Amino acid sequence: MKFPATAQRVADIPEDFQPAPLGARADLIMQIREVLPEADFSNSEWGVFEGDGFSIEFQMGDEDFCQSIMLLVRGGGTPAPLIGALLDRLKVRGIDCQRSEFFDVEAARASFGSWQRYRDQILGGKDGK
Repeated sequence: MKFPATAQRVADIPEDFQPAPLGARADLIMQIREVLPEADFSNSEWGVFEGDGFSIEFQMGDEDFCQSIMLLVRGGGTPAPLIGALLDRLKVRGIDCQRSEFFDVEAARASFGSWQRYRDQILGGKDGK
């Protein structure tokens, strides 16, 4: 979303904050593909990018003008730098739902790594055996 520039932390977002629309779906898809040319938007409401050991799904809703984009990241690997590049290209800020703070590449890399280690421990190893 286009969060207020004055908000340093998620807690700083005013309760009555109403974000401006991100833009037209076709324009957003074009900008995403500038960073991730292989992203599949055959369903323009729900795009998918398959990375090296991870996937990113782009939930964009069904409106012509998107208010927000939700990224659903699954798997392993290192998706944080790509997400940072996407946010920079779109000129928006994201919230890292695992940390409940604004997205930061290094913090996201660390929190995603912690989650991966937890997942691997629960599954008994990277391959689930």
